Parts: sequence; C-alpha cells; structure tokens
Amino acid sequence: QQTQVATVIPYFQRFLVAFPTIDDLAQADPQHLMSHWEGLGYYRRARSLQAAAQVIVAEHDGVFPETFDEVLALPGIGRYTAGAILSISRGARLPVLEGNTTRVFSRWAAIRESSAAAATTRLLWEIAEAMLPRKDAGSFNQAAMELGALICTPQSPDCESCPVRSCCRAHLDGLQEQIPGKVTRIQYERRTEYALVIQETTQDSSKFLVRPLPEGGRWAGLWDFPRTTRESLESVDSAAEELSEQLGVPISAGLRLQTFKHAVTKYRISLHVHQASLVQRLPRRDPWRFVSLDEMTKLPMSVTGRRIADLLRSESQQKLPL
Repeated sequence: QQTQVATVIPYFQRFLVAFPTIDDLAQADPQHLMSHWEGLGYYRRARSLQAAAQVIVAEHDGVFPETFDEVLALPGIGRYTAGAILSISRGARLPVLEGNTTRVFSRWAAIRESSAAAATTRLLWEIAEAMLPRKDAGSFNQAAMELGALICTPQSPDCESCPVRSCCRAHLDGLQEQIPGKVTRIQYERRTEYALVIQETTQDSSKFLVRPLPEGGRWAGLWDFPRTTRESLESVDSAAEELSEQLGVPISAGLRLQTFKHAVTKYRISLHVHQASLVQRLPRRDPWRFVSLDEMTKLPMSVTGRRIADLLRSESQQKLPL
C-alpha cells in the first residue's frame, strides 16, 4: 500500500524467508522484524503484521480467518484491505475502494464531488459493490486497480486505450480531466531538527551513542542517534540542551558534519548532523548504548539514522591509510 511493487518485491522475498509461517512471525523478536522492514517506511504496519499474526495464532489456531468480520478485526486491517485479501485469495464477493478504484468509479459515474467527502465515499463503496460480477470478484478488483494505475491516471487519462470508455460517463461528457474533484492539498510545515554524533573511542574500537526510539513517536522501535523531533529548533545549542535533559549529562555541540533533507507526514525537515561530546562520563543509562558501526549494520535503524551511520562509515574509510 502506497509503496511501488518493484520496491516491495525484494523485501517480500526476504520477509518470507525470515518468517515462513504465521507462527514464526508471531514469535519473532521485534528488533529482528524491524530489521527486515527497514527502508520501507510506515513502520507501524510491521508491528500490526506481527500483532495480527499473534491474534491468528491465539484465536484461530494459526490459520488465517476467512470471514470478513474476523479479518476486519485483525490489527492493522481496514475495510479495503479485508476486501482485497478475501476477494483475491478466496474469491469472496467484496468490493475494493482505494486510490485507483476511487478514481475509476468516480469517472465511470461522473461524480464531481470530492472523493474525500464522507457522503461521496459512501456512494463510491455502494458503486464498487454493485459493479462486482457474480463470480471472480478478485480478478475484477485487480483489473479495476490496474485500470486506474495504468490508464485512468490522475492527469491526462488515456481514454482512447480504455476498454470501458463507452460505459464511462465522464468520458462521454468530456469531464475526465475535472473528475475526481480536487482534494485539499496538505500544507507542509518546514522544520529544523538536529542529530548529535557522540563518539567513544578506545584503543580497540570507536563507538557511537544510539538508542531505540520510544513508543508513540516517530519511527518507534528503530534505532537512531541522539536527535530532536518534538519541535523545530533555532540552534544546535538548543538541541544540545534538550538532549542533555534526556541523557542527564551535559552535552557540548561541535562542528556540523552534514545536513539531510527529508519528509515525514506534513513536515519538510532539515536535519543538521553535528559532532558532539559529553562534558562528563555517561553512566549506564538504558536504552542508550555505545555501538560500533559494524554493530549498527545489525540494528534496525531509522532512515536518517542509517544515513548518518553511512556518512560516518564513509568518513572513517577515507581516513584509513593507503
């Protein structure tokens, strides 16, 4: 969902090797699970998959349920996903309404109102259900999704190649460019955040301070360097002060190493990565840990955490003697 098939395929293949059965997924170590999901985004979905597997093991003897209500009751599954699973895998006569089919059915019936409106959504579900064939609803649903993805595109739909153009009200009325109605665009907010690279060097190794991000926040369960996320900050000194409170030890911020730009939900973030040092020794403080760059390869990390680790690895390699 919301991720291209070509991107997902190698993840899917590795995922099935690591977790070949529902029971394997239910019992998996969360860190091991997240390491197989790293880079896909929408990390809550990985946790929902495991929660659903645990429910299936506990309540359905490890066998995926086959009724709509039972599938809908699984963590992370809504009406669209339940309908897609059961119509495609079991031939159940259930509709599918997602981005592509919403556009196809809106144009088919010449619905000019915004598809984001609750009344329009209800109508589209009714249309999607009414159009289902008596048999093989799964193939119909997949065809409708594919039609929206390849031909009935958001802009400049290829009506001349459409196999159902003679039935499409929007095409017949010349409204295909106006339908579906415009959805209010998200107003993105620019933010400035900071990540601090705190290094501990001994004769034998060089390690960096990281931690798993707390539940309820961005990228929960993934590992990251000390960083700010709660609000936009004006300076690295403000960031050092905030992170000092979390660690219970004063932090002195140093030189900027890099700035990464990335997007999270409604935010467009400039993440400034700075060197930093502890003013006094950090006592053992869970969940914070000093780990080496090699150890980081085995940890599930946030997207920016991995980029920082890669930056540090690249710099360390450049400093190696020829």
